Amino acid sequence: MSDATPLELPEGDLFGPDNLPYGVFTTEDDPDLRRIGVRYGPYVLDAGSAADAFGSSHTGLLQKPNLNPLMAAGRPVWQAVRAELRSWLTAPEHAGTVTQYLIRLEDVTLHLPFEVADYVDFYASEHHATNVGRIFRPGGEPLTPNWKHLPIGYHGRSGTVVVSGTPVARPQGQRKAPDETSPSFGPSRRLDIEAEVGFVVGAPSGLGEPVPQSDFREHVFGVCLVNDWSARDIQAWEYVPLGPFLGKSFATSVSAWVTPLDALDAARTEPPRRTHPLLDYLEDSAGGEPGGLDLRISVSLNGHTIAEPPFSAMYWTAAQQLAHMTVNGASLRTGDLFASGTVSGPEVRQRGCLLELTWSGRDPVELPDGKRTFLEDGDEVVITAWAPGPDGSRIGLGEVSGRIHPAADRNG
Repeated sequence: MSDATPLELPEGDLFGPDNLPYGVFTTEDDPDLRRIGVRYGPYVLDAGSAADAFGSSHTGLLQKPNLNPLMAAGRPVWQAVRAELRSWLTAPEHAGTVTQYLIRLEDVTLHLPFEVADYVDFYASEHHATNVGRIFRPGGEPLTPNWKHLPIGYHGRSGTVVVSGTPVARPQGQRKAPDETSPSFGPSRRLDIEAEVGFVVGAPSGLGEPVPQSDFREHVFGVCLVNDWSARDIQAWEYVPLGPFLGKSFATSVSAWVTPLDALDAARTEPPRRTHPLLDYLEDSAGGEPGGLDLRISVSLNGHTIAEPPFSAMYWTAAQQLAHMTVNGASLRTGDLFASGTVSGPEVRQRGCLLELTWSGRDPVELPDGKRTFLEDGDEVVITAWAPGPDGSRIGLGEVSGRIHPAADRNG
């Protein structure tokens, strides 16, 4: 590819016309103007300016400073806009116009692409839940009695969802090791990652109106990668009896690109076999579109791959999570984000957090710059993923990265 022909992507590019993820960007010459962009290879398409040039009826939605108005417009609009974008970038007669609105990726600053309404985190990997159960309840039943009957989740903090690349300050809080008689205050000693997949809600629902699995596509706009950082020592001391709080709420990183759900059609796959009968609202064995997604995730620490969790191994699907999240009548809002929980597979190399990878610190991860049980200041974690696309192609998901900074200087 040359600068003269930016529309000609190399074979195998993960961000070609079958992908077209959405983001929000600024440029150095206009740092206060946030614009909706669409990634195309090593470029960002200024979607609002292109829409205006082509006389699109959706120009107003694409000239907003974030994705929320577009997401709220509903699936028919999402499909129409996606068809327009694909035409502008692939039809020969549009090449002369659309190339004027392509900006090299390295020349933009990416921002949080949508305003987060509510944030819910699930616990949908049987392999992860089983490993955690064995670590914390050795000799006991690893899964709780309810785990095979409902997708377990909790409400997180939407205000601390940050875009990929945002530094993560080591959290402080109360910790109490098993051999200590009383808690102490200070920086987390067991700071961890959680490799997850997030689902972004577009169209809202009404209060008191459960959303069935069959309506999943009508409400979910797209998919992003998530790193739900976790302070294991703070969490272990605080979470009984109510659950995660300060050990999780300090930061949740999301990718700067939201992949449209329609871009992942070729990645649809059957979830693992159910071992327990499900209640009607969670039942998904009657046919129809497979609820699983074949996403191949890679986790690197300081540039070295430490895990490759398979999302296809997740026991609970995103459609089941959405159905469970609303079955009590809770409403959906545009910008709601719900995440899968840590993605782990059956093999050691497929575990999506350091708690599992090191078996709570017993088996350190070997890196060229030394061993790791949990994260040290200066460590950088990068999570990437791809999915099968049409005709043997691959669809890339935007990476999510974060570097650990020392704890802020404050006293408890």
